[in-house]
Amino acid sequence: QVQLVESGGGLVQAGDSLRLSCAASGRTFSSYDMAWFRQAPGKEREFVAAIAWATDDTYYADSVKGRFTISRHNAKNTVYLRMNSLKPEDTAVYYCAVAIYSGAYSTSSRYTYWGQGTQVTVSS
Repeated sequence: QVQLVESGGGLVQAGDSLRLSCAASGRTFSSYDMAWFRQAPGKEREFVAAIAWATDDTYYADSVKGRFTISRHNAKNTVYLRMNSLKPEDTAVYYCAVAIYSGAYSTSSRYTYWGQGTQVTVSS
């Protein structure tokens, strides 16, 4: 089993920056991919960003492209999401996830393991 623990969420003002962390334990991740999703109240869970474990290629939702950056530190089994120029519409619970099978990076059903989520609230 893989356990994922997110941290770094909080309450910030529009325009501020925040860095989320996701620490993984329980196994090695070898060629597995990792991603960040978010879910706002009353909304479906949506893709935010992903990073390919084997190639380091990164992928972003159009809504966050140019503002958010996903990165990883393999030795620590940790994935980060740096969020700049935050907007009120970024308010959501943010989840990290691990995919153990190949597939589309932005499809939530591809990901097998999920963290508990960390709340990000952006005030106007």
